[in-house]
Amino acid sequence: MALRERIAALIARQGPISVAEYMTLALHDPQEGYYATRDPLGEAGDFITAPEVSQMFGELIGLWLAQCWQDQGAPAQPLLVELGPGRGTLMADALRALQRAAPAFFEQVSLDLVEASPRLRKRQADVLAPFSKDIRWWRDVHDLPADRPLFLVANEFFDALPVRQYVKTARGWCERMVTAGADGALSFALSPVPASPGVVPDRRVAATLGGLYEVSRAGEAIVEAIARQIIMRGGSALIVDYGYEHSGYGETLQAVRSHSFADVLSDPGLNDLSAHVDFAALREAALAGGAAVFGPVPQGAFLKRLGIGERAQRLGGERVEHQLDRLVADDQMGTLFKALAIVPPAAPAPAGF
Repeated sequence: MALRERIAALIARQGPISVAEYMTLALHDPQEGYYATRDPLGEAGDFITAPEVSQMFGELIGLWLAQCWQDQGAPAQPLLVELGPGRGTLMADALRALQRAAPAFFEQVSLDLVEASPRLRKRQADVLAPFSKDIRWWRDVHDLPADRPLFLVANEFFDALPVRQYVKTARGWCERMVTAGADGALSFALSPVPASPGVVPDRRVAATLGGLYEVSRAGEAIVEAIARQIIMRGGSALIVDYGYEHSGYGETLQAVRSHSFADVLSDPGLNDLSAHVDFAALREAALAGGAAVFGPVPQGAFLKRLGIGERAQRLGGERVEHQLDRLVADDQMGTLFKALAIVPPAAPAPAGF
């Protein structure tokens, strides 16, 4: 039975499901979920991430983490962690740069990857094999060891986390649900019962009728957990993703297939689903965890401050110039994508911020 039919059958049994539950099924169903059945990256896939654009991105991220480690007195036995490593491209570029420029950090770190997809784990193992590092894989960030300094990067990880959606109506904030017709076709519908007080923050009360509020409780919980480990054990976290700096209203949930937009509810399991990251909410979660937070800053500005222009000059060539433009230009990834850093309260401001 196709995933869409199984989702429709689930709705027929128990009633409409939340947008978050639909996203979880569409992306992570063990048999037919998007990430369980395919490698979505690259020209032959559905989208291209910054590490796939250029080696410069991963190199600078690796050196950024090493600088944070040095700024904090080079704590022993650091964890080097990536959330959602994709093909392992970012980590491979980071490790190669660390071998050359920060060998003390490279030798000490253990490599921990949070990845649920067996298909992508295999690809990561192959790509990272030349570095002779023992790799531990985890299904969930909350499973990571909590007794060591944490140096973490998450590039285009939070945009794929499930979001719940609420719409402002005359009877209050009502959750947007996914329902199914008699023919099994999926569609959106509003819950007839308004959400409980407090589900939508008080600052949202002023929204006009029809305003839509998206929230990723999973993302906020992950960031708060990361922040708490960092203040207890030391470390730093760098989040790079596409999203908005100030919380607003409006739908950002989208589906992509073969580098083109698709219908969110059509063909679950065949399309990538994501939503723009609410960096204001992630910042609040990190502060709630007790950490110091820097950013968000535009990706282009962040990479320029780290020296990507100079690195591009050393590499040279028209192809590298094209890659540089893709990463930093305002009309490419430079403004839409943003960087957010989490460090202990006593740590100095990290590079790039």
